[in-house]
Amino acid sequence: MAAVVLVPLAVVIIAFAVANRHDVTVSLDPFSAERPAAALTVPLFALVIGVLIVGVVIGGVAAWLSHGRWRRAARRFEREVAELRSELASLRRPSGGEATAAEAVKPPERLQLRPPTA
Repeated sequence: MAAVVLVPLAVVIIAFAVANRHDVTVSLDPFSAERPAAALTVPLFALVIGVLIVGVVIGGVAAWLSHGRWRRAARRFEREVAELRSELASLRRPSGGEATAAEAVKPPERLQLRPPTA
């Protein structure tokens, strides 16, 4: 399945690299176009592929950072599930006849409903 996507993509990238082998100069100096203080001469295909790689990395970091709250929520919910499962397992264990199951899960006094008064 991956070959269906990767093989044509590799063919396109190789064809692009062969067709764009000439060197280009990238100026990193916004003040002097004729004599830049910082310039880089690379083949055009290397520049384009490098910019694509940098874009993918920046996009991946941005996505990872934006999903931080969801990862925190998932970790919190996993801890809660583990706590609730251990509590459920302790409630399902036989208690040796000391108390019935209804008494074992009896809510605290403040949560019990009182009968209405007339």
